[in-house]
Amino acid sequence: MHVMQVAGAEVLVTQVIKKLARQIEPTVFCLDAIGELGERLQAEGVPVVCLDRKPGLDLAVAKRLAAEVADRKIQVLHAHQYTPFFYTALARLRYRSKARVLFTEHGRHYPDIVSPKRRWINRLVLQRYADITTACCDFSTEALQHVEGFPRAVTLVNGVDIDTLPGRGNAEQQHALRERLGLDLDRPYAACIARFHSVKDHRTLLRAWQHVQQALPAARLLLVGDGPERKACEQFAEELGVASSVEFWGIRKDVGDILRAIDVFTLTSVSEAASLTLLEAMASECPAVLTAVGGNAEHVTEGKHGYLAPRGDDQQIAKRLEQLLTDSATAKKMGKAARQRVLQDFELDDVIAEYANLYSQLASKAK
Repeated sequence: MHVMQVAGAEVLVTQVIKKLARQIEPTVFCLDAIGELGERLQAEGVPVVCLDRKPGLDLAVAKRLAAEVADRKIQVLHAHQYTPFFYTALARLRYRSKARVLFTEHGRHYPDIVSPKRRWINRLVLQRYADITTACCDFSTEALQHVEGFPRAVTLVNGVDIDTLPGRGNAEQQHALRERLGLDLDRPYAACIARFHSVKDHRTLLRAWQHVQQALPAARLLLVGDGPERKACEQFAEELGVASSVEFWGIRKDVGDILRAIDVFTLTSVSEAASLTLLEAMASECPAVLTAVGGNAEHVTEGKHGYLAPRGDDQQIAKRLEQLLTDSATAKKMGKAARQRVLQDFELDDVIAEYANLYSQLASKAK
């Protein structure tokens, strides 16, 4: 990992560790910093090692990683994202690390541009040091194959823990949940749960919300999460005149409750792979309004589980938000269909069983 921050890939790592506690002896390596989730794992007794990467190409990272792998007798390295894989591959190439490697790609940059030199190095050299290459959605798999130079990449989807994400329940349970969260019982709520980063494009959402507020003055937008763009977004909400209808909630540990209490989930990223929060929203019977980027359309079918809008199209996003915030029957129907979609294709236990099988395969080859 780069850093065990509160984000999708990092959450998946913690879930794999907990679910496979009796099958694996985990160690987490971070290139840059331990992070909040890393500190939680350390408190639970999981070794988390920071490799203290220096700016630029730091060959010492590969050397330290290879030494740690040898000392800890690690059989399988699971590299999440390209840069951690790059240093993992160098540890095998330059320092003869014997651990087998599973490389998993999650999100992609926007615009997704890779130099021809990097693509050819990947194709001719580095991909040979990934015993198995996976991505969390077809969008990312195709990017690995055609943009990065990993032609053997396959899709292994993300999943969410259904046991922690019950359905919405009846009206009485909904009211009790809203009261516990401090939400008004009859007010329409939309929410975006994402880190404040430019790739999530909260500014487009805030511009869309300006239109929604004009049509639905009682509606409220909950922005859950934190990150480098938060202060700028708070200021932007003031500039647009929507600050009174937008609530910044920061990082929360009750995301499942929030998703069951709101009316619509929204995510306006300029690039997205397989958002875990989107899957959590779907499992919580929450219809979604999303930008039609990356893997979003692989999870949400237009008009069935929610709506898709072009990247940056605040007017179309606003239109769809207004529709779902005012049409409870359609929102409920889409929410139930969304949950069934997750139950059918995106259960966490199925995903982790796949990872466990891959770990077992690779460990047998490392002996």
